[in-house]
Amino acid sequence: MHCTHSAMKKSSKHASRDFFPIPGSDGIITKKKKDVPHEFVLEAISSLSPWTRPMFGCLAVYVENKIVLILRDKPDNLPDNGIWLATTSEHHESLRRDFPSMRSIQVLGSGVTGWQVLPQENKNFEAEAQLACELVLARDPRIGKIPKSKRITKTKKHRKDKRFKRVTESKPAPKKTPRN
Repeated sequence: MHCTHSAMKKSSKHASRDFFPIPGSDGIITKKKKDVPHEFVLEAISSLSPWTRPMFGCLAVYVENKIVLILRDKPDNLPDNGIWLATTSEHHESLRRDFPSMRSIQVLGSGVTGWQVLPQENKNFEAEAQLACELVLARDPRIGKIPKSKRITKTKKHRKDKRFKRVTESKPAPKKTPRN
């Protein structure tokens, strides 16, 4: 049985781009493997067993429970292509000494964000990328964040405590009196 292209389409608007049949597979659909941007970064930190997941059309890189980098190479907003460092504003000054080309990410809007980019258009991109990998390998505290969804904020913790107190401090239900 041979399937037509229209029969193989998924419901997404990008179905024809995302899926294709394997030749000789009778129409079995498999997902195209996307190229990994700046794959040498993953190779350089492979001893830490990094894991990845797609994020914003880029590739987020995690080591244990921390997001450490995002690898970006997209056709839009070219100045933001490169390696995004997960950091905080308190570390920008010291990181800028190590990475002179480091700057805020334009697609995230104006102003300074915790995320900083090592732009791939920089002539020293590969040297700076290698240094970033060395800092990740050394578990430099300036690089890496625990994603918000994994953190327990004080507000959430407080809410849990309140719920617990409410349950333990509730008044016993009034006794029902028998009706005659």
